[in-house]
Amino acid sequence: MRSQQPSSPALTLSPARRRPAVALALCAAALAIPVIACAQVGDDDDDEPTAPASAPASTPAQPALTLSADGTLVLDIRARLAWPRCVEGMRWNGSDCIGAPDLLSYNEAQALARKRWKAEDVRWRLPRVNELRRLLNRSTPAPAVDARLFPSSPPEWHWTGTASINVHAVNPYAYDNVTRGGSGENTLYPQQGWAVDMTSGQARGDMGRHTRLAVRLVRPAP
Repeated sequence: MRSQQPSSPALTLSPARRRPAVALALCAAALAIPVIACAQVGDDDDDEPTAPASAPASTPAQPALTLSADGTLVLDIRARLAWPRCVEGMRWNGSDCIGAPDLLSYNEAQALARKRWKAEDVRWRLPRVNELRRLLNRSTPAPAVDARLFPSSPPEWHWTGTASINVHAVNPYAYDNVTRGGSGENTLYPQQGWAVDMTSGQARGDMGRHTRLAVRLVRPAP
């Protein structure tokens, strides 16, 4: 009987050694390039992940509110809106708002916006509640508009154009409910409107439209 020769032991790779070899073969086959070009695909020394490249230094965030080039408007970069430095009735003299604010009823404020739109061919309108509240700096104990951007701003209630609110179902002072809108929510009393207190940021939807309040119109950013 012929004696059987001992077979050579099969070459085996440990799991840690097998992964680089498989990755090496796959890389070379997929890229159709010499094996040496894929030499760095697997690291058979250790399984530690390679540290990611350091991220570039972040640039300072642009402030939400900034002045226009001529200094006559305050630009809301995020909302793409432009605000006059002064409320209606006051006039910008290059360094301050002078004069007295016009106190208008809701209908008078809407009529003024339409008149300015027609005269200047710019879409002036009453701001919505959430837009007007963005002018307040609420990071301070007493919210207020930035006097550098809006000098001599009257600390009073201002009219807004917000109307689609169900006043029966929401607390008029709960701002989170102000922008809900939607089907069945347009039940605001016809003789009431929404206004914002520019000393606290509170909003209320039961302001009589005959009430005379300050007005700060808004337009799309130029």
